[in-house]
Amino acid sequence: MSEYRLGEIETQFADLIWDNEPLSSGDLVKLAAEKLSWKKSTTYTILRRLCEKGIFQNQDGVVTSLISKEELQSAQSEKFVEDTFAGSLPQFLTAFARRKKLSKQEIDEIQRFIDENRG
Repeated sequence: MSEYRLGEIETQFADLIWDNEPLSSGDLVKLAAEKLSWKKSTTYTILRRLCEKGIFQNQDGVVTSLISKEELQSAQSEKFVEDTFAGSLPQFLTAFARRKKLSKQEIDEIQRFIDENRG
């Protein structure tokens, strides 16, 4: 995937596709008109942009995802940690925990993750 960031409008549109795929491009135009009040040209412009980013494909008039929403979120998270914290997950967690007190459940989940991934 060449670009990890999606704007708010692209994210709303991507969610429409993930929630309804596979769907014909004609059905996507109708859905975008109904849910986002978009014209056909806007739908095709944003769809082309997301296809160029490697997130979706429009093949023979059928729109499907190339990556899942979870995969995109994971890639976006990795990019954020890389860009903001020089790739250091401990630095990210420290910064996060300074501003928001972690619940016991969150701490337990993080500990479980550490235990499962320990050498």
